[in-house]
Amino acid sequence: MNAADGTRDPYPGAHNSLSGGRVDGAVVQAGAIHQLTVYGQASAPPPAPALPVPRQLPPTPRRLVGRDDDLAALDRELDDVPGAADVTVVVTGPAGVGKTALAAQWLRRLAGRFPDGQLYADLRGHAPGGPADPAEALGGFLRAFGIAPVPPSLAEGAALWRSLAAGRRIAVLLDNASTAAQVRPLLPGSDHAVVVVTSRRRLTGLGIDGAVFRPVGLLSGDDSVRLLAQRVGADRVARERAAASMVVERCGRLPLAVCLAAARIAARPVQPLAATAEALGQESQGLAALDIEGEAVRHALDASFEVLGADAVRLYRLLGLLPFPVFTLDVVCAVGALGPAEADRLLDGLIDVHLLEETEDGFRFHDLVKLHARARADEVRHRPEGLAAVDRVLDWYLATTTAAEALVSPSHRTLRRDYTARPVPNVRRFEDEPAAVRWLDAETGRLADAVRWAAATGRAATVWQLVDAMWPLFLRLRPARLWIEAHRLARTAAEADGDRTAELRMLTSGGTGLRNAGQGEEAAAWFTDALVLARELGRPLAEANALYGLSQTHRTAGRLADAADCLRATAALREDEGDLRGTALARLALGDVLLADGRPGEALPVITDAHRDLAAVPAAYEAARALAFLGQAHAALGARADAGRCYAAALAEFRTGRARHWEARVLELTGDLARAGGDLAAATARYRESLALYQVLAAPDTARLTTTLAALPAPPPSGEAPTP
Repeated sequence: MNAADGTRDPYPGAHNSLSGGRVDGAVVQAGAIHQLTVYGQASAPPPAPALPVPRQLPPTPRRLVGRDDDLAALDRELDDVPGAADVTVVVTGPAGVGKTALAAQWLRRLAGRFPDGQLYADLRGHAPGGPADPAEALGGFLRAFGIAPVPPSLAEGAALWRSLAAGRRIAVLLDNASTAAQVRPLLPGSDHAVVVVTSRRRLTGLGIDGAVFRPVGLLSGDDSVRLLAQRVGADRVARERAAASMVVERCGRLPLAVCLAAARIAARPVQPLAATAEALGQESQGLAALDIEGEAVRHALDASFEVLGADAVRLYRLLGLLPFPVFTLDVVCAVGALGPAEADRLLDGLIDVHLLEETEDGFRFHDLVKLHARARADEVRHRPEGLAAVDRVLDWYLATTTAAEALVSPSHRTLRRDYTARPVPNVRRFEDEPAAVRWLDAETGRLADAVRWAAATGRAATVWQLVDAMWPLFLRLRPARLWIEAHRLARTAAEADGDRTAELRMLTSGGTGLRNAGQGEEAAAWFTDALVLARELGRPLAEANALYGLSQTHRTAGRLADAADCLRATAALREDEGDLRGTALARLALGDVLLADGRPGEALPVITDAHRDLAAVPAAYEAARALAFLGQAHAALGARADAGRCYAAALAEFRTGRARHWEARVLELTGDLARAGGDLAAATARYRESLALYQVLAAPDTARLTTTLAALPAPPPSGEAPTP
């Protein structure tokens, strides 16, 4: 009870007392105060404790192999005057390329420029549990400077972080970022800060924040070997240099993969490096061979894969089915049953996380990513989704190649085409013949892979139909090895498909490839089989084609009379069937035989008539061949000017139509003409141009022309007339 007013004391037993000083002003009601010190206006508070200086950068190798250019490029991003302005650098690249090591090494080298702290946060952009909340990283930064508790909201935390960083010279490494939005609250906004962001994504959104971008690529072959030597010992690598080179190449020159291979090698000190190279060379074991105590390339790629959306995951799996080292947007549309815009969007997402690379020719997987994609493709390979994807790609190639065939070789386009679904979407349409041949030229490698793929997956009809559609490619571009390989597969496929007409076509077109490659005996056997089958089926034009093929094997073997007899029979059969073009071609070949037999006077009118008929069809490519033979006839008769005009016209047409073998042949004939006229310098130049083309085509003509060049006398010095 309060004695003064009779009210109840809310704190019974408590009273105020003061000892040790005098208080002026308001009374402090605080129970007992045993010591009181009052600072006057002239006194200063005690200094606040100094904030800690964080040094959080992760450890790095003592020396970073093969990154001198990257470090120099990062140095150039800083001004000459230390701490003059803030810099944000985004270091991007695929999993395992060494982004974190590069960034940490660079910032560590510049530690003297950041006396107020070096901070690090792993943003877990591809972690199984999902990316880190930026608020978590902010809390870590604030606590590193002794700030606790941290504000509960992201906005408050970011504001406090910017206030704290203002005026401080700090470096920040934001590792493994997922998005620009995740990074943005963590930017200190200080005029004296350097921020490095690493990511598998390009994070182009940070460009609006003034960021600069530094992509990090694979190591060179030599640097990869040096990295391996650093880990397993230079002496060991020097003793097995070839095997060491094979190891790093099979690691795709990816630093993480090389380091994991090095760990495997170091753990087996008596095992030769060749054993690791062999293990890496086995496709099914390649990634498994790099699994060292859970730190595997597969795990890094899985992390990138698992952040993809459902549509991108589906496309990645389907792309893993493809046998092509590089594939085009058209192929992506086909395999994924996508329109170009949707395909482009999904490709951009895969490129963004470095699971896919864009090249001048299309898109490709890094070698180790390819193994990962194929492993993911195994999940759908034998399911309806995967089987349908393969059908779509092969259908697209068959339909587009057939469109090129119909334009370039319309008389050849007679056999059936089977598609799993009609119409085939996005089939290319060519504006003219040269455009079609350019496409065939660009797609030769992928068409070869498509034929092998169809054969390997048991699609017999697709094999022979695709090879049949590739006829203009074989005829114009003359890829000798592919011509033979493809027709061996196609002949077997036609037999398996039970289509005897297709088998007959494969025998004649394949026989032509064998003959052109100099394999005369096997070519004759194919043409003989074709002749028997054509007569059995009652096909006069097919019989004529077989006879034509046999004539060419006779001509190559020097049996010119037999060749002429076959060609006369061929011309008669074709004329009876009303085949003007085929008749003209037979007569053109007869003129060639007459030239070879030393009878240019008889050959000239035969070839002239053939040229007239081919030009009338019109058949520009075949008419150009006739011009080349006319040039030979004129040259043999001493009319060099007429020969030169024929060669020039033929050469222009072959170059326009990209008929490389005939381009090489006419260049050789032009060299012969110059040599006959005594111009050895011009002859040598034309022969060398021709030889370069023959070598690219792996043509058997290479050996003949090499001998011709070796035997050619040196041209006389400039200004000196040739000796008559």
